[in-house]
Amino acid sequence: MDKLTEELLKAVSEYTEGGYQGAYNIRENGGCAGRQSTENIRIEGKADGSGLDIYIRPGTKGEKVFIPACVTRGNVNDLVYNDFHVGENADVTIIAGCGVHTDDEGEAAHNGIHSFYLEKGARVLYEEKHLGTGEGSGQKKIDPVTHVELAEDSVLEMNTIQLGGVDHSVRTTNGTLSDRAKLIIHESIQTSGSEYAKTDFDVDMNGEDSAVDLISRSVAKDDSYQEYHSRIKGNNRCTGHSECDAILVGNGKVNAAPELFAGNLDASLIHEAAIGKVAGEQILKLQTLGLTEEEAEKQIIEGFLRG
Repeated sequence: MDKLTEELLKAVSEYTEGGYQGAYNIRENGGCAGRQSTENIRIEGKADGSGLDIYIRPGTKGEKVFIPACVTRGNVNDLVYNDFHVGENADVTIIAGCGVHTDDEGEAAHNGIHSFYLEKGARVLYEEKHLGTGEGSGQKKIDPVTHVELAEDSVLEMNTIQLGGVDHSVRTTNGTLSDRAKLIIHESIQTSGSEYAKTDFDVDMNGEDSAVDLISRSVAKDDSYQEYHSRIKGNNRCTGHSECDAILVGNGKVNAAPELFAGNLDASLIHEAAIGKVAGEQILKLQTLGLTEEEAEKQIIEGFLRG
């Protein structure tokens, strides 16, 4: 594992000089740069070499599993399929950051196809950061796909952050929820220059008293462009909420299109969308405290993305 990979891992996935504690798999330029299982979390490579199967034993509590991926040079187009099998009543954290870097004209790309299968009563906190770095003209791309199947009383909470530097990103998430299952997604996205980012959610609430909460906060700077599309389908007695808030800076553009479908009389669904610029009075207030206009705008944006 090279030094650049270590720096990217520190930025996106809690890597320290001492390495990871617990279960982990480090993916570097399409190959495995390190793997470790624990008594309760088993990581196995797929027989065809296309990715991983991660098995978490029923009742596992308080453990973390790290599955970061890095591309550190151009002309690498990495594709991986990771399946998470989470046993009944387990309660774990999964950290899956991704960094792409190129200093030449070659494209650096990573596409992670992740499938989550949570058994009854399981709980997972999933955290993911994306970052693009490098001075090359090659495109830096990260296009994750997430598939979710939640059994009765299970909960999946996803916190996803795009830190910047990614030229092209399409984030696709789809899922089905059983009785009393809950899916919570918080995403934060920053784009600048001519970067493009798209978010596409499609969730079916088939279970009675299931719930979805989707919250997206984004900042589009310069000439960047973002799209947000969400489809929440309530097919039973359930609750669903979608919220998209965006700030435009310079010539940034955002297209937000939340969609709701109620297929049951007792489906309670809400969507909210707001797009605007940084308020001038907020900047003036911070300037009276000694900040420059640039510093004030930066602080406002950082606070907005933290929610």
